[in-house]
Amino acid sequence: MTQPTTIRGEHLRTALALAASGLPVLPLRAGKVPFGNCPRCTNNACGGRPNMKTPGPCTCPGPCHAWAAATTDPRILTSDPWRRAWLHAEAVAYHPGGAGLTVVDLDNADAIALARETLPATQVVPTTRGEHWLYQGAMQSANAVRPGVDIKSTMAYARWLGFGTGTMTTLPDAVRALVVSRPATVRPAPQAITMTAPAGTGECRHRTPTYLERGIAMAEQRITEARSAIHATVYRTFLAVLSTHGRCGCLTDAHVARLFTAAQAKGETPRHCTDAWTNARTALGM
Repeated sequence: MTQPTTIRGEHLRTALALAASGLPVLPLRAGKVPFGNCPRCTNNACGGRPNMKTPGPCTCPGPCHAWAAATTDPRILTSDPWRRAWLHAEAVAYHPGGAGLTVVDLDNADAIALARETLPATQVVPTTRGEHWLYQGAMQSANAVRPGVDIKSTMAYARWLGFGTGTMTTLPDAVRALVVSRPATVRPAPQAITMTAPAGTGECRHRTPTYLERGIAMAEQRITEARSAIHATVYRTFLAVLSTHGRCGCLTDAHVARLFTAAQAKGETPRHCTDAWTNARTALGM
C-alpha cells in the first residue's frame, strides 16, 4: 500500500518537473484548496490577498497566497516553508495565466457537450466530474460563464491532473466570448436574519478604524469568490472574523449582516448561516 508520505513526496517531484517546464505551481491541502495565511499574514494583515484580485505587496516566503504564490523557482519550492506545506499537500495546482494558458473547466456531461458543439478541439484532460480543455493564451478568469463551465486563467489556479490528450490550440474568440456574454445570474434576495454580534470584553487590537472594515471586506470577498466547499468556507471565514474581531466589542450587528448576505448570495440558507455563526462562537468560547 502506498504511504501518504510517498504520495506527498511525489507531489513535490511533480511540482519541480512542472516548474522546470515553465508552469508556476503551488500545493493544495485537504479539500483541494490552497494553504491559508501563515501567522504573519493572518487575515491579510500583510497586505496580500489570497485567491483574490491582486497579490498585494506581501513577500511571504511560504505558499501563503494561493495563485499569487505560484512559482517556477525550485529554490522556493524546496525551501523550508514550502517543504512543510508539501508534507501536508493533497495535490499539485498551477497558475494557468502565469504560463500563458487558459483552462475551460467543464464540470458535467452537458458542459462537455456544449464545448464540443461551440469550441475548437484542443488538449483535453479528464477530471473527476468532467474535463479541462487547455488553450494557449491567457485571459481573465470567470466562474459560471455557462452552467457547469468555469474559465481559469489569470489570477486563478487549476489542479494538475496530467497532460491529457490532443494538441493544444490557440485561445479562440469563442472562449473569450463566454465571459463577455455570460448570462446574468438571478439569485433570491437574502433574507433578513437577526444575529447579535458578541458584546466583547477584551482589549481592542485594532490599529486604525479601517482595520476592522478591511477585515470584514476581505471576509466578504473570501466568501464571494469561493469556488467550492462553500459550507466550509463560510464557517472558516466566520471563525476567522470572530477570532480576530469578536472579543473587543467593535464587531456590530451590521458587520454580521454583511457576512450573512455574502453567504446567502453563494446559496447558503439562513439556517446554515445561523448555525455556522453559532458553531464558530462556540468553538471560540464566546
